[in-house]
Amino acid sequence: MNARQLQIIQLVNERGSVSVSELSRITKVSEVTVRQDLNTLEKNSYLKRVHGSAVSMESDSIAARMQSRFPLKQSLAQYAASQVNAGESVFIEGGSTNALLARYLANDDSITIVTVSHYIAGLLKDSRCEVIVLGGLYQKSSESVVGPLTRSCIHQVHFQKAFIGIDGWHPDTGFTGKNMLRSDIVNAVMAKDIETFALTDSSKFGLIHPYPLAPEKPFRHVISDPGLSPEYQQMLERQYIHVHLVKEQTVGA
Repeated sequence: MNARQLQIIQLVNERGSVSVSELSRITKVSEVTVRQDLNTLEKNSYLKRVHGSAVSMESDSIAARMQSRFPLKQSLAQYAASQVNAGESVFIEGGSTNALLARYLANDDSITIVTVSHYIAGLLKDSRCEVIVLGGLYQKSSESVVGPLTRSCIHQVHFQKAFIGIDGWHPDTGFTGKNMLRSDIVNAVMAKDIETFALTDSSKFGLIHPYPLAPEKPFRHVISDPGLSPEYQQMLERQYIHVHLVKEQTVGA
């Protein structure tokens, strides 16, 4: 391990999350070199890579992931919030972009947010909206609840719209998830006769994970960014999925 890689480890551990561009500026090497260093360090379990950033192993949390591509996630969440009407009840699943969506809806006292995420519930502790936190087995890694009790709660609570984070989409598999229990909860939500939104940045498209999401009842909407390839967009639209592409807002725009 060279001195630059040691410096990167120290920076990431001190801050929890550091972008590739900032590491390039601090270490005075190209972003390509930084990415090579991060690949090496991740293989040796010194840190974890997320899109455009590195996070410490201790900070692999929603809060840390929220900092990765934050302006884009903020734009996606703000657009998603515009799809919610006054007086509606909405299900918001876990994940960093969904957490930002919950923040945008927090001060509307006519809205009820239903969630399995204890992280999102914590964000809403001082909000004006109503919050329903479903019960179940607490999954520490995702800060969410899963399992048969959670499925039962989903059957008993009504909402008009659901916003779901996805881990992957590929033409051969459709939408997929990394976690079996979380995917089971998503599929219970998707089985309801409601308006469903996949809320994710374009980096998830082209990826395949083990567990199918919505294999029988597909999403009605996808909210993503213009990085989604035209080919994938056309494939989704041929499945009667409405694709919303949201540009990242720049400062002063």
